[in-house]
Amino acid sequence: MSMTKIFNQALKLTGALALLFIAYLGVTSFTQTSVKEQRTKKEELQKSFKEDYNVFALKVPHQIKFAGENVPLDDPDIHERLDRELLVNTYWQSNALLLIKRAHKYFPLIEPILKEEGVPEDFKYLAVAESGLTQVVSPAGATGFWQILSQTGREYGLEINSNVDERYHIEKSTRAACQYLKKAKEKFGTWSLAAASYNRGMSGISRQMERQKTDNYYDLLLNEETRRYVFRILAIKTIMTDPSDYGYHYKKEDLYELIPTKIVEVDTVISDFADFAKNYNLSYKTFKNYNTWLRDTHLNNASRKNYEIKIPLLK
Repeated sequence: MSMTKIFNQALKLTGALALLFIAYLGVTSFTQTSVKEQRTKKEELQKSFKEDYNVFALKVPHQIKFAGENVPLDDPDIHERLDRELLVNTYWQSNALLLIKRAHKYFPLIEPILKEEGVPEDFKYLAVAESGLTQVVSPAGATGFWQILSQTGREYGLEINSNVDERYHIEKSTRAACQYLKKAKEKFGTWSLAAASYNRGMSGISRQMERQKTDNYYDLLLNEETRRYVFRILAIKTIMTDPSDYGYHYKKEDLYELIPTKIVEVDTVISDFADFAKNYNLSYKTFKNYNTWLRDTHLNNASRKNYEIKIPLLK
C-alpha cells in the first residue's frame, strides 16, 4: 500500500474519531445540563411547596363556652381533645367550606326555632356535626338534618310512614330535636350532657354517670364517638364563627342562598306529584327538593290531614 493511501485512511480515521469525541462531548454536556435543569426545577418546586403550602399547628382558644357553659380548657386532656377536632375539621378544607356555604342557607330556618323553643343557639352546630346539613340516612337508620331514629321521631310527634317522613322536614325535625334536648337538659342539668346524650342516648349517659359517680360531661370516660362528640361541635362552632382565622376566604356571592317559598295548604289526596308540580310551573325534581318529607310520588291522606307544602318562588 502506498504512503498516500495510508495517509488518507489515517486522516479519515482521525476525522471519525474527532466526530465521535465531539458527539461524546455534546452528550456529556447535554446530560450535565439536563441534570442541572432537573436539580433546579426540583429546588424550585421544593421552594414553592415550602412557600405556598403550609400546615400549621392551630391556636386553641384560651376560653370557649358551649351553650353558655364554660369548657375547662385548663385540663390538658380537654385542651388536647379540642385541639384534635380543630385540626381534623380545619384541614378537611373542602368539607368545612361546604358547611360554611350550607349554613348560610339553612341556619335562617333553624335559628328562630331554637330561640322559640328556648334551646341555646349553639345547638345549630350539633345539626352540622350530625349531618353536614344534608338529608342523609345513617347505617342505623337515623335520618335527616338531626339524624333522628324512627322510634324517637314518633315519640316526639313526627309522622313517619312510607308516604310521609317528617324527619326530612327541616322545621318539624328541628322542633323534635329541641324537645329531646330540653328533656335531656332537665334530666341531666347541663347542656353539655344533653348534647352527649343526643349521641349516646339518655340511658347510656345515665349508666356511665352512675358507674363513674360524676355529673360532669368533661369528667366522664366514654366511648370514642361520644368522647369526641361535643368537641367536634365546639370545633365546628369555632371555625364557622371566625372562618378567616382558620384560612377560609370567600365572598357573599359564594354562599348558598335560601330561595323564598310560599305555603300551599292541602287537606286532600294528591294522586300525582308530577302533575301537582306542573300546576305551579315546577319540575317534579324541584318540587321534591323543597318537600323532601313527601316520600312517595303521591299523597294518600286518607285522614284528610292538613299539610303545608312549600312552593319555591323561582325567578
